[in-house]
Amino acid sequence: MSMTASKTSVPDRAEHNAFFPSEYSLGQYVPARTDFDGAVGAPQVTSGPRKILAIAVDERYLPTQGGKLFSTGNHPVETLLPLMHLQAAGYEVEVATLSGNLAKFEMWAFPAKDEAVKTAYEGLLPALEHPKRLADVVATELGEDSEYAAVFIPGGHGAMGGGVPDSADIKDTLVWALENDRPVITLCHGPAALCAATDEEGASYFAGYSLCVFPDALDKGANVEIGYLPGQLTWMLGERLKQQGLTIVNDGMSGQVHRDRLLLTGDSPLAANALGRLAVETLTGRTYSA
Repeated sequence: MSMTASKTSVPDRAEHNAFFPSEYSLGQYVPARTDFDGAVGAPQVTSGPRKILAIAVDERYLPTQGGKLFSTGNHPVETLLPLMHLQAAGYEVEVATLSGNLAKFEMWAFPAKDEAVKTAYEGLLPALEHPKRLADVVATELGEDSEYAAVFIPGGHGAMGGGVPDSADIKDTLVWALENDRPVITLCHGPAALCAATDEEGASYFAGYSLCVFPDALDKGANVEIGYLPGQLTWMLGERLKQQGLTIVNDGMSGQVHRDRLLLTGDSPLAANALGRLAVETLTGRTYSA
């Protein structure tokens, strides 16, 4: 992308006062291909539950200070790469949203020349377009003998809105995962979902855990300055997680992943491939053979 590309956020023609990232910011953040390694040598699941519950965002627009809306959703790389590894290990992916409406994607962040990611997206489209309603999953499919082996929450700024950080259904899902030793896998802004997991006194069920998360410093500074965001966010994810007693182990966006007990996290799209590998190895108890 030319250094003369505009740093002005681009209007979203589908919604009043809504904006996509600037051309310049996309040139900085959206490569044509990912670092997906093909999941070569992925250990195979041989026993136990074999489904992954992917909780996707069904609301596109995130308010920023001053009233401008960020046209966001689930980040495609942060959604697809971890799931590609899990599928390669023999897990089946089921998608749920809070409303049961289709999952929203940041299609402007799609790696245009990555055929593996494109194929994975097309394969998941039926589940993304016709997801389960999370409340129904909570009511009928969670328990000690649940078929779900793990909970996966993709990244993307969309996880900071759409009711996700305050959802009772997400809280119930995460508490079920903790109580039944199911991994919780998330990255970038996906940990906003962890904010929902609080008891009646407001104490977090994840207090004392450590994690990777997208740096607040970038959302406060560079992401606004280069037009990735149309304005300052109304709240900062890292700050809230710290207030709830969690410890953030990364300062920047380097592709770092982290495991604390069965909470598996990554810092950004750069961590998506490594997080997928970590998830498979955690679930199967075996390492990649290549």
